[in-house]
Amino acid sequence: MTATLANLNQPAAARGHSLVGTWHLTRLALRRDRVILPIWIVLLSIVPASTVGTYAQFYPTAASRAALAAGAVANPSFALVYGPAFDLGTAGGFIAWRMGGLLALLIGLMAVFTVTRHTRAEEDSGRAELLASTVVGRYAALTSAVAVSAGASLLIGVIQVVTMIGAKLPAAGALAFGAGIALAGLVFTAVAAVAVQLAEYSRTANGIGTAVVGVAFLLRGAGDSTSDAHWLSWLSPLGWPQQLRPFAGERWWVLVLPVAATLVIGAVGYALLPRRDFGVGLIPPRPGPAEAAPSLRSPFALAWRLQRGPLLGWVIGLAVGGAVFGSIASGISGLVGGTEQTKEIFARLGGTSAIVDAFLSTMVGLFAMLASLYGIQATLRMRTEETAVRLEPLLATRVGRLRWAASHLVFAFLGTALLVLVGGVLLGLANGLRAGDVGGSVGHLLLAVLVQVPAAWVVIGLATLIFGLLPKFTGASWAVGALALLISLFGPVVNAPQAVLDVSPFQHPPKLPGQEFTATPLVWLLVVAAAALAAGLAGWRRRDVG
Repeated sequence: MTATLANLNQPAAARGHSLVGTWHLTRLALRRDRVILPIWIVLLSIVPASTVGTYAQFYPTAASRAALAAGAVANPSFALVYGPAFDLGTAGGFIAWRMGGLLALLIGLMAVFTVTRHTRAEEDSGRAELLASTVVGRYAALTSAVAVSAGASLLIGVIQVVTMIGAKLPAAGALAFGAGIALAGLVFTAVAAVAVQLAEYSRTANGIGTAVVGVAFLLRGAGDSTSDAHWLSWLSPLGWPQQLRPFAGERWWVLVLPVAATLVIGAVGYALLPRRDFGVGLIPPRPGPAEAAPSLRSPFALAWRLQRGPLLGWVIGLAVGGAVFGSIASGISGLVGGTEQTKEIFARLGGTSAIVDAFLSTMVGLFAMLASLYGIQATLRMRTEETAVRLEPLLATRVGRLRWAASHLVFAFLGTALLVLVGGVLLGLANGLRAGDVGGSVGHLLLAVLVQVPAAWVVIGLATLIFGLLPKFTGASWAVGALALLISLFGPVVNAPQAVLDVSPFQHPPKLPGQEFTATPLVWLLVVAAAALAAGLAGWRRRDVG
């Protein structure tokens, strides 16, 4: 920060330039994101090309590929989750179908988090106000954040194109795929630029941005799965990369849609910036009552007031996800095919008769990974309260440090368990309704849900450890969660070494239903989570506040 202020100490004549300091702030942002941004870039870039061999292994014959296409068409739930399947007879067409929508969703989230982190979060912490007192221009912070997010999105697209061509996929399809994903990142970069002008706090801006991503997913899913409403998918930025039809007769004119949306939405963000005061948003905060309610007399009650909104949003999101994925579970065996290679792969997951169980186990694990991200968010709320100078008045009373921290951590740990339970129960309920055995399906998944919770608690324990010992690097908690999620999602797909896979705690619980239950890995996960939690609380008890 000192070096940045020194670099920005320019002549007073430069004060009138609205972009003064953009380059220096961009360098600062890249330095601060030197861990998490490369993780996003590398993993989102290499996954498409790495699945070429997987396609050949699962669908080695024309008959198996025809069965794949027939299964995708027969069940509209697959279109809801993955999007339209234009050509499943080639590896490129399969990757565009299975990976295009997911990667567009992930790059959209990356863009929202990146822009918010370097704009609204900086205003929340007071660092942006310190920089603004120098010669930094009014638009410099927003422009630097947009440049970092847009640059990362374009770099991801370029690497995807190069690696897919290197995997001997058609160059035109690779270019269309990479361009569609990169432009999706640019669209949501612009969306985030508007969100940070509307909201007063970074968590609200992130909420607005992720809500837009969620609405875009729902529009795309509704349009692709409903024969009478295909036009809905054309309203979604997540639908445009697939409507570009990579590897299936590319429609290059579709690129006009994300380019135009980026320019228009981005222009709105820049137009709104000078219309608000520094440190506040265009949406005014709702004033609270003059006196607190009697129910807010304890630290736990205050933590509930602060945590209930995000928890409710995550519960709704995982409930919807469980219902959606549960509805397609019974048809998954028709989607993956019935070749000898497929049977051998799924035999390792629980037997050739357990393809549906293997899919359900994978989805429960995914819900645990997503729930751990909520746990990180709930844990880092402590750091937000600390840096916003709302904690010190509380600690000046009879409230102790550990009591205050425990009031937030109970939501981080138990809230995460609740989210996994809700997602798993809705997964079993939707699958049971489709298969005609609700009780058996839900009961089948309860143990599968419980064994995933210790892995999620390890991630939360590590976030607590960082908060207690390295408070200035609490943003690294998101890197821990993202790394665990991406390794578990894409590591097996790209045949990563077992040593790399073992880095993720989500690789260690038994894969239920489908495998034999073993308690040993769960005990070790609980020990690691408890040790990280204890070390984090010990560090928090001893370090300075602020």
